[in-house]
Amino acid sequence: MTANRRPPAITVQGLRKSYGDHQVLGGIDLQVEAGTIFALLGPNGAGKTTTVQILSTMIGADGGDLRVAGHDVVDDPDAVRAAIGVTGQFAAVDNLLTGAENLAMMATLHHLRRSERKQRTTRLLEQFDLVDAANKPASTYSGGMRRRLDIAMGLVGDPQVLFLDEPTTGLDPRSRRAVWRLVRELVAGGTTVFLTTQYLEEADQLADRIALIDGGRVVADGTPEELKRLVPGGHVSLRFTEPRALAAAEKLLGAGTCDEDELTLQIPSDGGVDSLHTLLDRLSAASIQAAELSIHTPDLDDVFLALTGQPKESVR
Repeated sequence: MTANRRPPAITVQGLRKSYGDHQVLGGIDLQVEAGTIFALLGPNGAGKTTTVQILSTMIGADGGDLRVAGHDVVDDPDAVRAAIGVTGQFAAVDNLLTGAENLAMMATLHHLRRSERKQRTTRLLEQFDLVDAANKPASTYSGGMRRRLDIAMGLVGDPQVLFLDEPTTGLDPRSRRAVWRLVRELVAGGTTVFLTTQYLEEADQLADRIALIDGGRVVADGTPEELKRLVPGGHVSLRFTEPRALAAAEKLLGAGTCDEDELTLQIPSDGGVDSLHTLLDRLSAASIQAAELSIHTPDLDDVFLALTGQPKESVR
């Protein structure tokens, strides 16, 4: 480890959890680098929420070596709780209190001094664009506002690690993107985010690294782009203006799918820069010019289906 590199925010080795005869987690290993967004994906019942509950000390594990923010989850749970924030699937907002009162309540629970409570509340209301609604009951908030307030409440303790368990479930696209912006800002400020989500697009947009669990085990782990390269089906599509150019390209490049009506040729490709340069150089050397070029790579939907055998609707 280099001198400038921060130690991992979360390390998980051999995490196991069962309920009776039902094994939920069968020995998973995870590592989350500090100051990054890590997404945990999996089908219904894969153990995503259980993992969050164990790492945030809400429930115990049956086995494994678990460290969060440098603290052992089993031996030093109080230190873990002091270093983390948690936002669950359902907003923990008190509807009878105003936005400012909800934040002040959380500050009191964190034993902040009165002056510090006021400063922290004011800062979070500004950061999460809730100043105008600060003195209104939370019951009057829209879904997006409630979720922003809920995340802000999880940040009152200024956590090193923030667990977000399906934070945008039920939000409209605009509110969801507003939450994405806030999450990126938090990470830019040094917070580590551990995210579970039912939206594959969300993981693709936000996560620096993704782990996919199925059957209680990690079946894939990598950056979004690395995971997409695990699945075949990527190709480059070339469109030509005349049949003669199409035929010449098909003869030159060999493998591919030709559509004579559309004057297109699909060539298998990983979508990488080097392979694209090679393709274009071959066409240029043969004096063959394509009118249009587009790159198609598998998305996380394809990855999820290929590695779990389940459609994306099962991601929960």
